[in-house]
Amino acid sequence: MLALATDAGAARAAVRQRPDGDLDVAVRGPDTAAALDAVRFVLATDVDHAPFLRMARRDARMAPVSVRRSGYRPARLGSVAHGVIAAACGQLVTGREAARMERAVVGMTGERAPDGLVAPPTTAALAGLQPARAVAHGLAARRASAMVRLARGADLERLHDVPTSRMTARVVREPWLGPWSAGVIGTYGLGRYDAPVVGDLGLMRIVAAETGRWPDAEETRALVEDYGEWSGLASAYLLMHPHARVKQGERRQQGPRRSRAA
Repeated sequence: MLALATDAGAARAAVRQRPDGDLDVAVRGPDTAAALDAVRFVLATDVDHAPFLRMARRDARMAPVSVRRSGYRPARLGSVAHGVIAAACGQLVTGREAARMERAVVGMTGERAPDGLVAPPTTAALAGLQPARAVAHGLAARRASAMVRLARGADLERLHDVPTSRMTARVVREPWLGPWSAGVIGTYGLGRYDAPVVGDLGLMRIVAAETGRWPDAEETRALVEDYGEWSGLASAYLLMHPHARVKQGERRQQGPRRSRAA
């Protein structure tokens, strides 16, 4: 069951995948057409990524992953504000800890319905959050302040209307947020496929495996820059590459369904 936000109001969707891959979707809400559009966005079924797959299968590094996981699309979040929360909570902590903090902040900013589901947080709700409340759940004070400050600066949903380059520039101007955060917001909050998660720990492992040295975060951009408009999707696929897997004894730095932070 998915909790959805539409211009007409809150909605719900029950989704089931058939053995043949098709989806059965049942929605309820004040505007079922808008709810279906929201489902398509969250499940990323609104974009044909066949052009990316054709590129990936010609890439020796990407081909094994793209063939094995050709139907994969990164699931998106229900609002840009939720993407900002995920970007702030996913930095320099374990995946489990990031998920715990993200759930806590979403619980404080998203409206909880009688069925227990929490609606996607709005910009106004995140802007009204006192950073100390997030800090109490383990989020670093500087990142909590950056998260709220970004929401107070403008309506985050308007980022849908600006190019990825401008969105990235806006995010990285905020102290304690950087290219990785912009990639998370772009890929998971805005549903962009041209917003790579630069500096992801998994991508850094790939560079290290290929070069024999630990890279700077910015060097990971070279792994996906040739994919252009698909560079964000390419980075998500590369996180499933064998070299990107977590090594025993290595501290994991990732957010929910995402990895690393910068």
